[in-house]
Formats: sequence, C-alpha cells, structure tokens
Amino acid sequence: MQLELLNEQGQATSKVDAPDTLFARDYNEALVHQVVVAFQANARQGTRAQLTRAEVRHSTKKPFRQKGTGNARAGMTSSPLWRGGGRIFPNKPDENFSHKLNKKMYRAGMAAILSQLAREGRLAVVDSISIEAPKTKLLAAKLKGMGLDHVMVISDQVDDNLLLASRNLPNVLVVEPRYVDPLSLVFYKKVLVTKAAIEQLKEMLA
Repeated sequence: MQLELLNEQGQATSKVDAPDTLFARDYNEALVHQVVVAFQANARQGTRAQLTRAEVRHSTKKPFRQKGTGNARAGMTSSPLWRGGGRIFPNKPDENFSHKLNKKMYRAGMAAILSQLAREGRLAVVDSISIEAPKTKLLAAKLKGMGLDHVMVISDQVDDNLLLASRNLPNVLVVEPRYVDPLSLVFYKKVLVTKAAIEQLKEMLA
C-alpha cells in the first residue's frame, strides 16, 4: 500500500510505502461499530444516581382510606407508581458500563478504519511536523498552508511546542501513536501521520 507524502504546502510530492496489514484491510462495518461503541462505553463514568422507594422523602402515613374512594389502593407515597416516588431499578454510581473487547478485535478494527481512511483519501503522510514556539497562531498557519482545518495529527514525538499550540484549536488534535483512538479516527475529516509514526502504529496494531 502506498500513501501520499505531503509537503509544507499540502501538495502530494511522492508516495511512501505503508504496510498492507494496516492500510489495505477490508472494511468491516460491524467490527468498526463494535470497536467505537466499546471505546465510548468504557469511557463512561458512573456519576448518576437515582433514589429507590426507601430513599425518597416520604411519609409512612396511608394517603387515603382503603375503600370507598374509587382510587386504587395505596399504602405510601413512595410507591414507584406515584409522582415523586422511588424508582424500581434506579441508576447508581457503581453501575458498570464497560464492554469487553478482545485485543485481536481491537487491532483489526483499528486497521480497518485506517485502511478505509486511506482508500477515501482522508489519510496522508508527512516527514515530520514541528513549530518553533508554543504559539497557536504558528500551528494554525502551518495547517492552513497545507489546506487542513479539521485534522488529527499523529506524530511520533509530540514536544511541548506542538502540544501547547494545538490545545486551543477546536478542530485539531495532536497525539502520539499510543494515544490514537477509534472515535477520533472516525470523527476527523483528515488524518496526518508522520513517517516514524507509521512504524510505531505497525508495531502496535499489525
């Protein structure tokens, strides 16, 4: 598999060889969906809590007499059938949202996403990417000069200049290969990878 090598102006100057195991796999939509959903589910935190019928504020007094009113029998206002009553199966902070995903499935899903990006022309390669100072303006100008505005940059080394300059750009994400995730790969319109990062991705996923 060959990928486009871009220069500073965003023009394709040549082609670079990339491993077929990572960039020439068939697209498995069901697997990719499972990988993305599992990633999102495993990132969830149990921060919501609802009250049971024992925990809601209520009185133990019978709301009205048993017979003669025409209403259904009621013993307490904490009943889940009542407005303001407790929940039958409440959400609790210790709820587990995680999905199990085998390593082989995760690697295959990531490779399928990268391969599809390459086929759609949304993935390109650069020799390296760096800026002289930790200034957002410098990185924004560099990416604009390359014709990129909604991009994920995968660099083999992310120094402080690059990290600090990218933090305030809403549609730019700069990461090292070990922090690449399936959701970001699917989300960004363009993915820019350095040559050295391809080798790291190959070791991790191929």
